[in-house]
Amino acid sequence: MPPNNNPVIVQRDGSILLEVGGPHYEEARDILARFAELIKSPEYVHTYRISPLSLWNAAASGLSANEIKTGLSTYSRYPVPDNILRDIDDYLARYGKLRLVRQGDDLILISDDALLITEIANSKGLAKHVSGWTGPNRLRVAPGHRGYLKQALMKLGWPVEDLAGYTPGTPLKLELRTTTLSGAPFVLRSYQEEAAATFWAGGSEHGGSGVIALPCGAGKTIVGLAAMARAQCQTLIIVTSTTAARQWRAEILDKTNLTPDDVGEYSGNLRDIRPVTIATYQMLTWRRSKVDDFPHFALFNAQDWGLIIYDEVHLLPAPVFRVTADLQARRRLGLTATLVREDGREEDVFTLVGPKRYDVPWKVLEKQGWIATANCTEIRVSLPPERRQEYALAADQRIKYRIAAENPNKLPLVHRLLELHREDQVLVIGQYLEQLTVLAHSLGAPLITGKTKNDERDELYAAFRAGKQRVLVVSRVANFSIDLPDANVAIQVSGTFGSRQEEAQRLGRILRPKSGCNQAHFYTLVTRDTKDQEYAAKRQLFLTEQGYRYSILDASEIIERAKGGVD
Repeated sequence: MPPNNNPVIVQRDGSILLEVGGPHYEEARDILARFAELIKSPEYVHTYRISPLSLWNAAASGLSANEIKTGLSTYSRYPVPDNILRDIDDYLARYGKLRLVRQGDDLILISDDALLITEIANSKGLAKHVSGWTGPNRLRVAPGHRGYLKQALMKLGWPVEDLAGYTPGTPLKLELRTTTLSGAPFVLRSYQEEAAATFWAGGSEHGGSGVIALPCGAGKTIVGLAAMARAQCQTLIIVTSTTAARQWRAEILDKTNLTPDDVGEYSGNLRDIRPVTIATYQMLTWRRSKVDDFPHFALFNAQDWGLIIYDEVHLLPAPVFRVTADLQARRRLGLTATLVREDGREEDVFTLVGPKRYDVPWKVLEKQGWIATANCTEIRVSLPPERRQEYALAADQRIKYRIAAENPNKLPLVHRLLELHREDQVLVIGQYLEQLTVLAHSLGAPLITGKTKNDERDELYAAFRAGKQRVLVVSRVANFSIDLPDANVAIQVSGTFGSRQEEAQRLGRILRPKSGCNQAHFYTLVTRDTKDQEYAAKRQLFLTEQGYRYSILDASEIIERAKGGVD
């Protein structure tokens, strides 16, 4: 059969090549993103990989094996290898082959596959999680082992469909407003309504746990509020910082009928437990030493929570995974822009919080005007000769990266970009405090780091929102859950090595929809032919999967543009 002009080539090892820019490229990219992971994205051909987890997430979000195979066949240049078609059938068939159900007071693991359930019953590694037969193909789960059994079976390649239901929690009457406290009309966007409905699943055991993946600026907090309105119960919300906690509280009070007395903050500053309590990951994972217990884990049992919301679930700390394994009887909602975890624990998110229930390609929301249109530009700059020698002599890869990332030639480039965007609201974002301190001093701009007091941060963010402060220099503390709707330019001078989720979060800082020209600019400054350039390519992977393309410019081109004024 002669080849066609389709952009996809599926290979027997499970890798998928996607030709960029050709006919049907965008359609194929959006389909692949639903069940495959982008591995690398050079200029002309992107490489994806089908994995068991990517297929199980697809199955949990309602995608069938036939839909996946049809998508591949529709856009494949050559026939899809038979072994790939069989793998798709086999892996999707595994999801739901083991089910957890409730039988009276007992939790039961069942399967229609008698041999599989017998194998589990006789496995030494699973013996502590089950406590005997209750009937044909039915095993009783040991008390308190619901999450741990799911984790163990996942590691063996058997995702469990948890249909055991949830405790309702203490009731809490909550309604969404139709008009906010400020007098603005409020209504859920169609995708926010759909995301909340998919998670809730009519209140049945088929919903109630899982992850909603939406781009920064698309209103994930609103999806959380919509889930709370459906659950009508006391809720624990866990967030990344005190600033994020206050933003959640402000949104709850602005867009629901709850009063200040209903909403508490549990952070380094306050220990206020209310029917809706917002806690920080940092507070929950604090302990006096590495051998001590986590005293604030008691918060998980301080109220009869019916819903737990994990904001930025891709950052869920390992200790919170452990306590989450004990919370499987409570509804759990994870909110994130990306399921990518740099520690590789995506399987634990799937197992303990829940599978991906809903997502929308970023470019789809951009076309609909719900997030800003973003131009992404990588600007390559040379390393000074004296730093080049220092870089060449460094043996440690982390030291090499830091030398390249802190390239002093980036400083005049930031000044040139600010000249180009003299009327815009600009965030200068970086990893290394020494570099950021020099930048802030040179630019005459405030610097926000982890050491900046929360009240001072709030004042600076407020000045930025009001347009009184045009430029902020920020460290990693601004990566997550910071509501700066008027920020429309981000200049990234250094990052956390090859962190894909960080790149997505940093772009997300400028994606909130703008009045007038709904346009944002994301610049990343990279030292040419160094580890800085290598890590930048990896950081860009997730955004490339979402449809963003980086223009590559030389620093000299930016300097010439600045001489000519704003383009």
